[in-house]
Amino acid sequence: MDALETLKSLTAQMHLEPAEDTGCPQIPEWSKADFPTSRAVLPNGKTIKLLKTLQTSACERNCYYCPFRAGGNYRRATLKPEEMARAFNALYRGGAVEGIFLSSGIIKGGVTTQDKLLATAEILRRKYTYRGYLHLKVMPGAEKDQVLQAMRLADRVSVNLEAPNSHRLGLLAPKKQFSDELIQPLRWAQQIRKDLPAHQAWNGRWPSTVTQFVMGAVGESDLELLSTTQYLYDQLRLSRTYYSRFNPAENTPFADRPPAIPIREHRLYAASFLLRDYQFDLEELPFQADGNLPLNTDPKLAWARLHLAGSPIELNKADREALLRVPGVGPKGAIKLLKARRQKRLRELSQLRKLGINPQKAAPFILLDGARPAYQPALL
Repeated sequence: MDALETLKSLTAQMHLEPAEDTGCPQIPEWSKADFPTSRAVLPNGKTIKLLKTLQTSACERNCYYCPFRAGGNYRRATLKPEEMARAFNALYRGGAVEGIFLSSGIIKGGVTTQDKLLATAEILRRKYTYRGYLHLKVMPGAEKDQVLQAMRLADRVSVNLEAPNSHRLGLLAPKKQFSDELIQPLRWAQQIRKDLPAHQAWNGRWPSTVTQFVMGAVGESDLELLSTTQYLYDQLRLSRTYYSRFNPAENTPFADRPPAIPIREHRLYAASFLLRDYQFDLEELPFQADGNLPLNTDPKLAWARLHLAGSPIELNKADREALLRVPGVGPKGAIKLLKARRQKRLRELSQLRKLGINPQKAAPFILLDGARPAYQPALL
């Protein structure tokens, strides 16, 4: 089997995994070169065809949810760094793909596996002068110098925590160490961004860092997940946390467990954005007695019903932080609103619609020039 055929096999296998983070939204599709790709939206809004693949699908770890776990009955494939770089370069130069997300199973330890990933990235950047998007996975147990090299080569670096704490990780992936193997590389990445000049990165900017959780496999609560999420945002400056809904894979110890509820994944993302972009604190999120968010209500709307229904916010006077608490008002909408009210007072819901704010969502929780606006309540 030549390198392109092996790469196709590895990429197809990657798409069969429980959803791994690509650092951006994805929709599986087939490229014109008959390779499975992801349509990825980058932070600048540009959409690219992303090749999401593995250096090897062989693995010595025994994560209970993963079809590639050690001892699993699965056909394995591997590419050497030069083979991987050459095959991707051919696809890239041919216009079949526009970026790469490179991960791997673990063979001979995380350090050895990380060396192979770094070697592939180095060949792409140096030998093939590749200047496009590169998302590089950091393996469990990678060393600090390896994290630095990854930061110098990639546009985005990720470490999959998989679970929110060491207890839950032990139930999900017993051979992984939460603090020493997974959190530590993220700490190093943040330290590098703080202490070293960004011109050391390949494009003059240190890459962003992200992580991913497997949600719903081992009984973790939303409070557990979002507590760790807040720590990652506040202390380690991650750009985003991803929540991969658990789906059981055949021939794994978790094959008989039920899949996670899709709406729970949606609620977790909404809550994580409140922590990251809307200046909410963890204590303000509307957790139920069992530590989970309500499934039947968006968390921002649930908060507003508790705190704003009887104390509406005057849009002509509120500061940005208060405006962000109003359903229907996002970060961009808050900026537009602050700018618009310097020109004239806001008195009608139609003025909000012109600013890109959803007036029906906002109306129950606001005042416009001292009065509650008239609106048609949504049918339940």
